[in-house]
Amino acid sequence: MEDVDTDQIIPARFLKATTREGFGDNLFRDWRYNSDNTLKADFVLNNPIYTGRILVAGRNFGCGSSREHAAWAIHDFGFKVVVSSFFADIFRGNALNNGLLPVQVSDAFLHTIFSAIEMNPKTELHVDLERQTITLLESGDSETFDIDLYKKVCMINGYDDIDYLLSMKDKIQAFEQAQV
Repeated sequence: MEDVDTDQIIPARFLKATTREGFGDNLFRDWRYNSDNTLKADFVLNNPIYTGRILVAGRNFGCGSSREHAAWAIHDFGFKVVVSSFFADIFRGNALNNGLLPVQVSDAFLHTIFSAIEMNPKTELHVDLERQTITLLESGDSETFDIDLYKKVCMINGYDDIDYLLSMKDKIQAFEQAQV
């Protein structure tokens, strides 16, 4: 589906908590659940044939409001990567700041991924952050993706902004000493 906004990812009525835990239960809440809180059998995330830690999404994923909770919900549900041919800038930043890797591919490669999944729901993708590649393992089809170098270092090392600065503490202190 294209143009999935943050209110569809995590509806506003579930934004009462200030910690990141528990949001995964309400990921795509209005699409995943019936009004009586039973799972909708025809929603893709409720189908046990689809498993894994990579969410493949349509174009323009994460549009709408700037709610950071959308990235929290996706990550808390168990996804580590979201693949789309276009991400809203604010969503991309929120995802990267919360340990969720947004992999932007071309429209053509996204179509290739969806076609492979349609033919084989157990299709496997491999994302190599260091090499900045995403590969369909069965066919070997691959594409590179861009990521800010600073965010790449943070993602590889599991750093947030403070952790990154702390990792450079010795260099910062040496610089300060040289200024005296």
